[in-house]
Amino acid sequence: MNSPTVLITGTSTGIGLEIAVGAARAGWRAVATMRDVSRADALRRTADAAGVADLVEVRRLDVTDPTSVTTCVADVIAAHGRLDAVVNNAGAGHVGTLEQETVDDVRAVMEVNFFGVLHVSRAALPHLRDSGGRLVTVTSVGGVVGQPFNEAYCAAKFAVEGFMESLAPVAATVGVIVTVVEPGAVASEFVANVGIDRDAAVARAGAYGPALRAYLERTAGAFAAAQSSADAAAAVVATLTDPEPAPRVQTSLTARQFVGAKLADLDGRAVTALTAGWVA
Repeated sequence: MNSPTVLITGTSTGIGLEIAVGAARAGWRAVATMRDVSRADALRRTADAAGVADLVEVRRLDVTDPTSVTTCVADVIAAHGRLDAVVNNAGAGHVGTLEQETVDDVRAVMEVNFFGVLHVSRAALPHLRDSGGRLVTVTSVGGVVGQPFNEAYCAAKFAVEGFMESLAPVAATVGVIVTVVEPGAVASEFVANVGIDRDAAVARAGAYGPALRAYLERTAGAFAAAQSSADAAAAVVATLTDPEPAPRVQTSLTARQFVGAKLADLDGRAVTALTAGWVA
């Protein structure tokens, strides 16, 4: 009953699942949310194997539905009396380029990856103020470095990073710590969920076909040597207990080096030269 409570979004697979189990191992009551609770079996099995099933509580939450968000947060407060932390983890990948997709396609990416974060954060902030809590958002190195064929996804993640960097000093005045966590390539179902058939996508890409093929081949190699979901999740869980977490945290040395290259590149030439090589 004395365990602090953390609400985590997007916990059916990958990093979110591991965050929920890792937080429970660290003594938190993990409210593990997902859009479709019928997909909770893997989480429950993992929590049971880790001996923390009693600290992992599955609830439905669709980050794109404000009513779902406010209902879930209200139910958590009713059940536990407080909310000590939120981890915005839910997100969706997207591969495409401007000429070959609609503005509505881009809006859909923003709804999940940007506005979903805002819906959850806004609903939670009054309760985080009450508890002196933490607002942690899993972004991506793609929230710092723009990447080929990830225009909409990177735009959403850039928006999250800018929003949270701006919010952090304001939230600190009312006792809430804001942190963004930036994974690089992670071996999880996230990439599979993008749903790309490489040959079909290249065939549809027309003039962009050669660049897309090069990008997809390069990306497949990067994810073959990716960080595990559990390792990435450990960096997120650490922000829940660190007395003074940094506003920006990378989950691996590779992610730190990649983000560092961008932040040191004042005119953008070094980074664009790097990413141009991905589509050559």
